[in-house]
Amino acid sequence: MTESTAARDPRRSSKRTSGSDGGSAAATAAPGTPAAPAKKAAARKTPTGKATANAKPPAKKAAAKKAAAKKTAAKKTAPAKKAAGAAGPAKKAGTAPAAKKAKAAGKATASAGALPHGDGAADVPELVQLLTPEGERIEHPEYAVDPSPEELRGLYRDMVLTRRFDAEAVTLQRQGELGLWPSLLGQEAAQVGSGRATHEDDYVFPTYREHGVAWCRGVDPTLLLGMFRGVNNGGWDPNSNNFQLYTIVIGSQTLHATGYAMGVAKDGADSAVVAYFGDGASSQGDVAESFTFAAVYNAPVVFFCQNNQWAISEPTERQSRVPLYRRAAGYGFPGVRVDGNDVLAVLAVTRKALEHARSGQGPMLIEAYTYRMGAHTTSDDPTRYRRDDERAAWEAKDPILRLRTLLEREGLADAAFFAGLDEESDALAKRVREAIRTMADPDPMAMFENIYADGHALVDEERTQYAAYQASFADEAGAAAGKGH
Repeated sequence: MTESTAARDPRRSSKRTSGSDGGSAAATAAPGTPAAPAKKAAARKTPTGKATANAKPPAKKAAAKKAAAKKTAAKKTAPAKKAAGAAGPAKKAGTAPAAKKAKAAGKATASAGALPHGDGAADVPELVQLLTPEGERIEHPEYAVDPSPEELRGLYRDMVLTRRFDAEAVTLQRQGELGLWPSLLGQEAAQVGSGRATHEDDYVFPTYREHGVAWCRGVDPTLLLGMFRGVNNGGWDPNSNNFQLYTIVIGSQTLHATGYAMGVAKDGADSAVVAYFGDGASSQGDVAESFTFAAVYNAPVVFFCQNNQWAISEPTERQSRVPLYRRAAGYGFPGVRVDGNDVLAVLAVTRKALEHARSGQGPMLIEAYTYRMGAHTTSDDPTRYRRDDERAAWEAKDPILRLRTLLEREGLADAAFFAGLDEESDALAKRVREAIRTMADPDPMAMFENIYADGHALVDEERTQYAAYQASFADEAGAAAGKGH
């Protein structure tokens, strides 16, 4: 999980090594070849080292000086040739640049485990982790969280119920009740940890996969299904939970989040904004523009990138030559990579990032390093482009399993707790099934809602005209029925 992009792509690391070796080999080739340049250098200087190219002495003096210079040059030729035989080829073949390359490569390798924010101390792990896949608590020099047993059980409950809801939605799509469903399987810790870190006054701009964040923000999970059934644009009021409607256009919500955050700063409000997006969206121009504006205007926004390793079928290493969180430095704000399967680390990092934003220090980028265990959506077949052993390796890092291991080892949850949670999960699944099958058809007049923040005369006029148009069908139906009698 901590390996860099270069380490994951052996072609890049071998290229860097061969470049260094090539320079060293060239340094020992053809000794003595550049003797001529050494002679020229000696001829251009007097014994005192002063240049004589522009001097114009009288004829006799010039002849005498010329003889003296010739004699001096003869004395220096042998040492010059000898020195040239060692240093000259290196200069010609590019050993100095090669050495610089090797030094730079070594420096990059040495700092690969350091965060590019704060003091850049080399002993700061690149990946923030507080709970290992084996369920062991560990410390981090910059991030910490100390949840109570009740809070730990709450985080576990959030992830379990979110996963059960997601699984039920996938089943409903397979049964034809939903047109499509984007599963969050494997990303529960990234979403629950970040969602629980937000304050009530904070505002969230999701993609189309943030079902766990919606749960943490208090959105009824059954309302998430409407858009994928085609009966509404989202089903919930964004202002009730400060949770914007799902965005299908890849990356565009980061612009909306940045603009909203700029407004928050202008109003002097004590709140922050979170913009969710994926590793694939990080390659979109909208995301780059949002980074630029957020940095320039010091907007209180946290960019939360869930790097689940696959942008549909495109692996992350084909999108970026550096870890995604390091891109933030180029825009002038800090970035951090967190173990996205560690709910405690995500909670700690997101809390600190939100405090950073609220305190007027501007934006911050979080890269939650996780894995998409399921398909991109239910219309995707991941077996066509990724290996089974890759998925199996990530199953061992399951976010729910590691927290359960901690709870059981520390005696923070008993069998009754887990049994009760199973019953609660079954009840949630049943409620979701009933909700989807009784979901009403959309009200055509709803299309005129949530267009402007305040009322607008043009929208009111269109609403009136459309209502009259709808009523005309009822009048025609009534007239036809009357003629039948």
